[in-house]
Amino acid sequence: MTHAATFKILEDIARDLSGKEITFPTFLDITFQVRTALKDPNLNVDQLAKLVGAEPLMSTKIIRMANSVALNPSGREVADVKNGIIRVGMEAVRTVSFAVAMEQLLRSKQMQPFEVISKRLWEHTAHVAALARVLARKIARINGDEAMFTGLVHDIGVFYLMSRAAGFPELIADKAELHALLVGWHDNIGHALLTALGSPASVLEAVLEHENDREIKEIRTLPDVLYVANKIANRTSCWRDPAYDAGVDTSMLDTLFDADTLAAIVAESEEEVASLKKALST
Repeated sequence: MTHAATFKILEDIARDLSGKEITFPTFLDITFQVRTALKDPNLNVDQLAKLVGAEPLMSTKIIRMANSVALNPSGREVADVKNGIIRVGMEAVRTVSFAVAMEQLLRSKQMQPFEVISKRLWEHTAHVAALARVLARKIARINGDEAMFTGLVHDIGVFYLMSRAAGFPELIADKAELHALLVGWHDNIGHALLTALGSPASVLEAVLEHENDREIKEIRTLPDVLYVANKIANRTSCWRDPAYDAGVDTSMLDTLFDADTLAAIVAESEEEVASLKKALST
């Protein structure tokens, strides 16, 4: 039987996200600031560097990403935020702001009851983000930075639902009901939250459809990239609890790729995936 707390959480979220004045969760504060700054057509690198420099964790991640194997094949390191932004690009700053927001949430006291699933979720998220970038660049030939950002936020609904569930001890105690809430509603909630944050239509479409099983004969669009990246990641780093979930069906990968091709794609991207995951982690 569905817990009353589930209805209460969904009701509260629906009211919050449909209002004219949306109050964003504290963990999204820095992301909202960066989003607002990046919408300014007159924003320059110096101004953005000043904003990023005010957040030590974000500054560290920008520099780390700029010096990652994926973005620094020459081996010439940068040590300042401005040059880090120049190398990774302004679009990557948005991605890093979400990474910082997620980590701030995961480190918060309210998330302690969800420690196990949170760790699995962050591992899955980082893997999807990195793999989406690889698939976008190497196969779909579309913007790799946008794909990485989309991978990073594709399960933001799970993070958000957990942050709201923290106020309901009875739901925390009912692991099966909590898991059903996260699995069943995270894509719609994530889509609504990202819509409120003013995310691009292509990102919104990809996030909304990333759990919808469908046939893909060729990886061409951002929704294709995210869908396939999520499937591949679910073979090695699925966040869902096997005690309450039958698991994600990844058989479409065997239809889309032959075994050797899939193995080659994973092997080719392994170094870049590891590099990007390291850049986004603490």
